[in-house]
Amino acid sequence: MLNLSVLLEDSARTYPNREALVLGSTRLTYAEVDAAANQVANLLVERGIRPGDRVALSCPNVPQFPIVYYGILKTGAVVVPLNILLKSREVAYHLRDAEVRAYFCYEGTAGLAVGEEGWKAWNEVDTCEDFFLITADPAAPSPIRGAETLGTALAGKLPVFDPVATEATDTAVILYTSGTTGQPKGAELSHANTMMNVMACNRMFRSAPATDSHVLCLPLFHTFGATIQMHTGFSTAATLHLMPRFDAEQVVRLMSTEEITFFAGVPTMWWGLLGALTDAVDVDRIARNLRIGISGGAPLPVEIISRVEERLHVRILEGYGLSETSPVVTFSDPDREPRPGSVGAPVWGVAVKLINTDWSEVTGPGAVGELAVKGHGVMKGYYNRPEATAEAIRDGWFRTGDLARRDEDGFYYIVDRVKDMIIRGGFNVYPREIEEVLMTHPAISLTAVVGVPQERYGEEVKAFVILKPGAEATPEELIAWGREQMAGHKYPRMVEIVEQLPMTATGKILKRELK
Repeated sequence: MLNLSVLLEDSARTYPNREALVLGSTRLTYAEVDAAANQVANLLVERGIRPGDRVALSCPNVPQFPIVYYGILKTGAVVVPLNILLKSREVAYHLRDAEVRAYFCYEGTAGLAVGEEGWKAWNEVDTCEDFFLITADPAAPSPIRGAETLGTALAGKLPVFDPVATEATDTAVILYTSGTTGQPKGAELSHANTMMNVMACNRMFRSAPATDSHVLCLPLFHTFGATIQMHTGFSTAATLHLMPRFDAEQVVRLMSTEEITFFAGVPTMWWGLLGALTDAVDVDRIARNLRIGISGGAPLPVEIISRVEERLHVRILEGYGLSETSPVVTFSDPDREPRPGSVGAPVWGVAVKLINTDWSEVTGPGAVGELAVKGHGVMKGYYNRPEATAEAIRDGWFRTGDLARRDEDGFYYIVDRVKDMIIRGGFNVYPREIEEVLMTHPAISLTAVVGVPQERYGEEVKAFVILKPGAEATPEELIAWGREQMAGHKYPRMVEIVEQLPMTATGKILKRELK
């Protein structure tokens, strides 16, 4: 029997007065977080949620995220975290696809209408029975007419709950990730998938109980932040300083006032952090406390690695993983000299190999092949998609879709991505999904989306567009329309209107020529 909620419960039992979550003036202990999660669990059971039911959560990095997340797990239900940038049409798709029974949604801010988009989507999905609006002030009335606030729903709920004893192989979370078909697919991760990945992380991080203090600016709805920091941090009673939105200057201020030992980010965050280390900052104090730095989500430029080591005297450890692998696959070994550009070697309990398109193994020094993974982190499969699962997994091996090479010492290097995936600021963006939305615009006849190099985000989304005969639209109008239809990390910031697109004899668009 294994339930992932034990990560919170064990720390609450052993270190009840240790600070677990910090955001501004809010400082919650492990005992307080566990009690609040128990209230959420009691609420869900009263509303009819049973083990195996799917419960969605749209929420930024605020205390309610882990509270609701672990509350869902305690009931034996499955957490379905959703990107807070999704628009209502996208939210509705996820609610239907995961067959969600209840939905927790943050109210949002002046510039991020999470609650309104979620409420609109929920009203379109008849099978999703309950909607709980998470408000910044639990006592505040609902800003959305008809929506029940979480604060009201939790009133009078008991702070004790006996967690459901789930099996290790039961699904704990469904993480949505796009694929080559363009439609997001839900990767089912079991309790054991994530628990074993947490154990592997703790081995690599040399984590000691009740000692670490994290800055957590990676979004918790993403597997990077959820596993590397939330789950791993809770497993060792670390203190998590939450940041709803990454702000380099705010991170530096936090590091200057709190004893931050752990920082993880995508390359753009490390880039921003370096820029915020001005002469007015006590860099020596930050460097004395910071013991570990983690980077992932995209390749980290060697120049940034060297500059961070020079300024903060900390070695950035790089890794590689995916939602389908819980996520960590390879990681830099703290005891070995890092290899610039390498994502390290396989972590404890994980095997990797390079394969051809027919699954045969690629051999030879420096040979490039598609990276395949086997081990404790590999997902159960894609929810309700047996064909997609069979295509991705064979004999326990999961094909990642990423091309890599291996050096003579066993270090791996990601050299390219199969298909045409774009990584913008650490988020995966799949061109076909964007193209399908753009094609619904009344003026667009044909479009091709590619990633183009961009200094801050690594890659930017660019759309080449052919207009319908007689139709008129400017690039600015199409960008504005895309902003309304797609999540903030997806819509094209660049649009070029063209007369034709380069194609093969069979009509396939030659995207490499567009790039």
